[in-house]
Amino acid sequence: MFNSKKWNFGTSFLLTLGMTLVTAMPGLISNRAMAQFHRQEQYRGNLQRQYRGNLQRYPSHRRRPSSVARIPAGKLIPIEYEKAEKVVVTPDELMRLRLRVTRDIRDAQGRVAIPFGSEIEGELRPVSNGTQFFAEQLIIGDRHRFPINAISRVFSETEKITKGASAEDIFKGAAVGSAAATLLSGILGDNVIATEKVLIGAGLGVLTGVLLGREKAEVFVIYPEDDLDLKLRSDFTRVRGYTKSRYPNY
Repeated sequence: MFNSKKWNFGTSFLLTLGMTLVTAMPGLISNRAMAQFHRQEQYRGNLQRQYRGNLQRYPSHRRRPSSVARIPAGKLIPIEYEKAEKVVVTPDELMRLRLRVTRDIRDAQGRVAIPFGSEIEGELRPVSNGTQFFAEQLIIGDRHRFPINAISRVFSETEKITKGASAEDIFKGAAVGSAAATLLSGILGDNVIATEKVLIGAGLGVLTGVLLGREKAEVFVIYPEDDLDLKLRSDFTRVRGYTKSRYPNY
């Protein structure tokens, strides 16, 4: 026969156990979630400490802040011309040259903005009462090019060349413009410069005009190291930063 007392006791026990589990379950779930959260935070903190440690071990991976080196207008840049001792051109001739900077040019903070050995490209141009060099580009290490606005003084002292003068004295150690070569070759009656090279540089019309009946001429004989020091017409600026190159400081 069915025992109602036992059934009532067992039922009460199961109900009590179920309520206890239901009451305790949120706490168990919450504790497990908190434990997982703390483990994640600990792992994230370890990663951050490891990353900071790597930065300290390898400081070169940090990028250096760039700065601007500025040379003010009016600054003089001493130069030389390695290819020749002197340059000979006519008063109305254009001639391209690549000059070389002979000392470091530093900004107000003492940083080298234009290093010794840099090259400056430009050209001699006829101006009123003479000829003048106009700088166009600064070249550092054959790869880095910067626009530059600088000029030489106006060179106005001409030298008269007459028939019978010594061609060797004029051409020795000289870089001669094509128009000057044409003119001097005709006046001196000398084959110092080949006719075909003169024709390429000056053109047949120019050659014909200067060779007929000319016995004297005037040319500019320029000594670049003494006569072509450059003066900046506007500020020269260059951004300086970290680069892996032959010139890491420039």
